Amino acid sequence: MLWSRFLKAFLFPMPRGLPFPDIDPVLIQLGPVALHWYGLAYIVGLLGGWAYMLRLVGGAQWPHKHFGRAACDDSLLWMTLAVIIGGRLGYVVFYNLEFFLAHPREIVAIWHGGMSFHGGLLGVIATAMILARAYKVPLLALGDLLAAVAPIGLFFGRLANFINAELWGRVTDMPWGVRFPNAGPLPRHPSQIYEALLEGLVLFLVVNYALHYRQAFMRRGMLSGIFLVGYAAARMGVAQWRAPDAHIGLVWNNTLGFWLSAPMLLLGAWLIWRAARTPHAKSA
Repeated sequence: MLWSRFLKAFLFPMPRGLPFPDIDPVLIQLGPVALHWYGLAYIVGLLGGWAYMLRLVGGAQWPHKHFGRAACDDSLLWMTLAVIIGGRLGYVVFYNLEFFLAHPREIVAIWHGGMSFHGGLLGVIATAMILARAYKVPLLALGDLLAAVAPIGLFFGRLANFINAELWGRVTDMPWGVRFPNAGPLPRHPSQIYEALLEGLVLFLVVNYALHYRQAFMRRGMLSGIFLVGYAAARMGVAQWRAPDAHIGLVWNNTLGFWLSAPMLLLGAWLIWRAARTPHAKSA
């Protein structure tokens, strides 16, 4: 047995993996002020989503013409706050509540890291409810508009996770495994790239195919449902290769993100079913 293990290790060693690219997480340093790649990802994601939203509300398919460019401009600030505040509070509650109860000052220390997509999503939903009432636009219609642009931010956010060498995957013998700093000597799945491609690029293409080629704006809730199902499926699938949070570990044999995404899958499926049975919405 010892001899066979030696031969296996000698003849078929685990690939060394790809070295992590030498990328400084700080993009620009001007004295005490630093712009990190992670901050830039938030800026590009939010501004990119806003720019695309302007294009959509100016198009022929958007049926609610009173929610136009001015409303999009006003919504940018509130959605930015919703993502940041919701994302931080989601991380506090879902991922490390005991620590933050003992160190409440750390709750506002976003620069120390710690954001949750699911918390950000809840923040966006709450803010969308307020904006929908203020601008007299149906909530599901506004949700569909946000669903069309949200994958842009997800794509850049996951790329920033990779640059920060955080949220890496489990150990792998695949040739594209990456040796991340502070993750040990063994190669790991670049799960951040998997999620950037699935939650970002692929989900953007799917949602916008339904929008532009299936007139999904006319079935309120359809795009929202596709986004929720698509994100949940991608997150739950990649969870099989993503390493769990070190201070949490596996929850019922899977990551916490997997279980937080399960309700999204159910809600999204219900919204798609509901939209498919509902007659086309009229312009407002």
